[in-house]
Amino acid sequence: MEIIKEYLLYNWALILVLLAFVITLSITVFLKKKTVKRMYMLIATVFLLSFVVFFEFYFGDIHKYNTVRSVLTAIRYSATPIILSIVLFELLKKKYWYIMLPSFILAIINIISIFTGIVFSINDDSLMVRGPLGYLPYIGVGVYAFLLVFVLFKQSNKTSAEIIPIAFLAFALLTGIIFPFIIGKDYSKIFVTTVGIALFVYYVFLILQLTNKDALTGLLNRQAYYSCVTERIKDITAIISIDMNGLKRINDREGHQAGDDAISELSSCFLKATKSRQPVFRIGGDEFVILCYKSKEEDVIKLIENIRKIVSETKYSCSIGYCYDTSIDKNIDNMVKISDKMMYKDKENYYSSNPDIKKR
Repeated sequence: MEIIKEYLLYNWALILVLLAFVITLSITVFLKKKTVKRMYMLIATVFLLSFVVFFEFYFGDIHKYNTVRSVLTAIRYSATPIILSIVLFELLKKKYWYIMLPSFILAIINIISIFTGIVFSINDDSLMVRGPLGYLPYIGVGVYAFLLVFVLFKQSNKTSAEIIPIAFLAFALLTGIIFPFIIGKDYSKIFVTTVGIALFVYYVFLILQLTNKDALTGLLNRQAYYSCVTERIKDITAIISIDMNGLKRINDREGHQAGDDAISELSSCFLKATKSRQPVFRIGGDEFVILCYKSKEEDVIKLIENIRKIVSETKYSCSIGYCYDTSIDKNIDNMVKISDKMMYKDKENYYSSNPDIKKR
């Protein structure tokens, strides 16, 4: 009974965080089942890790359990890189399996250290001694933490609603790397809780991402558009308006599924053509907007030409207009009107040249 009390004293905050995580996941309806399963797996892993860490230090003063403690230390050193690699794997759309390979190599090295002491060893006084590769676990966690924060930042819309959770996550992971050297072994009391909180913050970011994404195309949605033009108006130098041509004809002749497929394929074309500072939004059925941050007008024109070229390789077409304005007191609504006017003129030209195709 005493050991249970001691475990709860070490991990009560973690248990509350994980319970909140489970409850939140259970009522989240717009996450993919695979994503939810991986989240539950990560929660279970962190929970089991709390037992590993607790017993590792619980046996610290009992000399006859040095071998057991070595095994538990190897698990602790291996767990965080594996957890971070799983999160990275989930984030990367192309599913790079090799992103997880270094974490497994680190785990193997930690296991080998049980017998060789190349990373750590437990001496006769039950004290942990660092081996030649004693800092490798921290380097591994540091690299994965950096990659995770970098990927999250790259995939974000650069709005404060997303940057703040990313900054907090970076801070939490940084403390996990630095505090062991400042606090010492007492850091074990907050180590797993730090990991649990970091995962929960990642989940918050994931939810923010999903609420800003269009379900059909994966592009940013109208809500994200309003957020960006509000928070980053000074950085916006151009707005590009895009509208698909002939969607009504496709829906009437082939059905709405074919129309959805057409919109999805066009969206892929826009993503291929754009760069990191050119977010693409789907703001209506077949209406799209691209915001260009701190761009030269020739770059905007080049982007439009690139879009036309890529779209021309499909069986679809679209009309495009743009407005370029670098003034400090720019008005987004006026920019949109100018951009839309150019786009509608382009659309009229298209339908004039293709009278057999119904508008929209």
